[in-house]
Amino acid sequence: MNKEIENKLINKKTKPTSIRILVYDFLSSQKVATSLSEIENHFDNADRTTIYRTLKTFEEKGIVHSIQENTTTKYKLCHDDCDEKTHKDWHLHFYCKICKQTTCKEDISLPESMETNFRIDEIRLFAKGICENCLETTFNH
Repeated sequence: MNKEIENKLINKKTKPTSIRILVYDFLSSQKVATSLSEIENHFDNADRTTIYRTLKTFEEKGIVHSIQENTTTKYKLCHDDCDEKTHKDWHLHFYCKICKQTTCKEDISLPESMETNFRIDEIRLFAKGICENCLETTFNH
């Protein structure tokens, strides 16, 4: 697994340090977008600043995309075709007001092949509501 992560980082022109490998591995296991505090809590002895710098580097290199949620920034791994210039995460980010989780809804997205005479580097689609799990739990009882 580590070799695979190392190769992904190298392909994104990012030096595969041990903390970067650990953070990438943790993010790859998450089904929802994750905050700096949540990542920090996962690692007992890791320095908050180091984790923050790792996330910023990942964002600059097209490895993660950030989602602004109220006053918190959350992070989710990008697709492999994102890069330093263009994040291709043109899907809806959905925040559930009940479980407080942010998920990527990739089935709701803008077409990547829009004809324009300008370059789009990033699009942020964000919605708040009640997720399918909470709707089922809340209204079926």
